Amino acid sequence: MKIHRKAGALLIAVAICAIAVCSFLRAQTAALPEVAAAPAQAFEVVSIKPDKSGSPAETMQRMRDGFRWTNFPVSTWVRNAYGVIMDSQIVGLPGWANSEPYDIEAKADAETAEAWKKLPYKEREKQQQLMMQSLLADRCRMKVHRETREMPVYDLVIAKGGLKMKEAPVDEKDAEAMYPGKMTAQGLSTDSLVGGFSGMVGRMIVDKTGLGDKKFDFELKWTPDDRRAADNAADAGPSIFTALEEQLGLKLVPAKGPVEVIVIDHIERPSAN
Repeated sequence: MKIHRKAGALLIAVAICAIAVCSFLRAQTAALPEVAAAPAQAFEVVSIKPDKSGSPAETMQRMRDGFRWTNFPVSTWVRNAYGVIMDSQIVGLPGWANSEPYDIEAKADAETAEAWKKLPYKEREKQQQLMMQSLLADRCRMKVHRETREMPVYDLVIAKGGLKMKEAPVDEKDAEAMYPGKMTAQGLSTDSLVGGFSGMVGRMIVDKTGLGDKKFDFELKWTPDDRRAADNAADAGPSIFTALEEQLGLKLVPAKGPVEVIVIDHIERPSAN
């Protein structure tokens, strides 16, 4: 009996120690996200003011250490921060976020601005997007989550007549210029087309050409929809759909597919300076 009592006491002691150790580990694990999570990089100086000009003009100015936007609603900030192309990709924005214009100026610290000089354009854009997300969380108390929803899209495919673009030299640097009704490109992949044209055609475009990283030189000319409506049908130039097929050998095919959307869980008017 004494042996059993000692064994039982030993088991109880071991069990108590085990419970204590598990409780300690759970406490440490729960605290890890707060301790380990590094604060997101943020702009050093931010100025936000309601725009009282009454002007319809909107201006975007890129600066060495940040940007200055005049007369833009908060919805534009959200689109920029999350790389959103279509309005349909943002769910839950209140009416004021689309109708109330603000002037915003944001500047990074000197060290960050200096580092940006050495980064490719797209890498700098990614950093500024993350900083803009931090700005929205801080000044608008914005909280979001991402969802994937089935939505109407356009599949970008090679037209029956085949490609009509000239493949670019391997060592050619990429460059593009887009104006209303005209685009010139050097060393551009078909995947790079989808962002610029999605907003124009009213749906997300999915690259289904299978051309991968191949790059092309081309010039594309079309007549924007607002000008086509104003011009006589006989005088109007090609639509973007027709121009893509006739000039580049690419076609937009209506389809449905998964599209990532940003769902706004909470947002407030930006806090004043």
